[in-house]
Amino acid sequence: MRTGSIIKELRIKKGLTQEELADKTELSARTIQRIENGEVDPRAYSLQMIAKALEVDYSLFVEDEPNADQEKKAREDRIFLGLIHLSGLLPLFFPSIFIWKKLKHKVEGITNHFYEVLSFQLTILLVFILPGLLIYYFLKIQNFIHKPYLIYLGIILSVVISIHNTINVINNKSYTSFNIFTSKKKNKKES
Repeated sequence: MRTGSIIKELRIKKGLTQEELADKTELSARTIQRIENGEVDPRAYSLQMIAKALEVDYSLFVEDEPNADQEKKAREDRIFLGLIHLSGLLPLFFPSIFIWKKLKHKVEGITNHFYEVLSFQLTILLVFILPGLLIYYFLKIQNFIHKPYLIYLGIILSVVISIHNTINVINNKSYTSFNIFTSKKKNKKES
């Protein structure tokens, strides 16, 4: 919790121990310790007493804390962002386009994720599927090969990377950019 670290920083700047802050606030030293370590979510009254003891404005502790609605919206957005990455399982553009079109005004950052998935799908198509079809066609004519191995490799790679990125996006972690158009690691927070 961010509030606990702010309280700890302010307490140290004031030169107070946890026990001294506890005496000024009518809270126990253990409660102060648990608040600073983020183990408990302090009540508004406790925060007001701590703010008074540290001689700071109470709003300093509550301004930046996301409320439950914001956290719920962020979780839902991550699920939709993960869904758009999951739509990259196969180089079929329609599911990705449909999801993006439906949610582009509702989910923050979905356009960047959509472009990333589209680039990924184009890469799989241009590097594995189309060359695989050509190689398979010409080698099959000569009875040299009986299976389209490059296409299989592309599909397996597509599935693995799509699932990996979906899990990472849902868990608010960095996802891997795998395309011939850009070659860098993208972070969910950048989009």
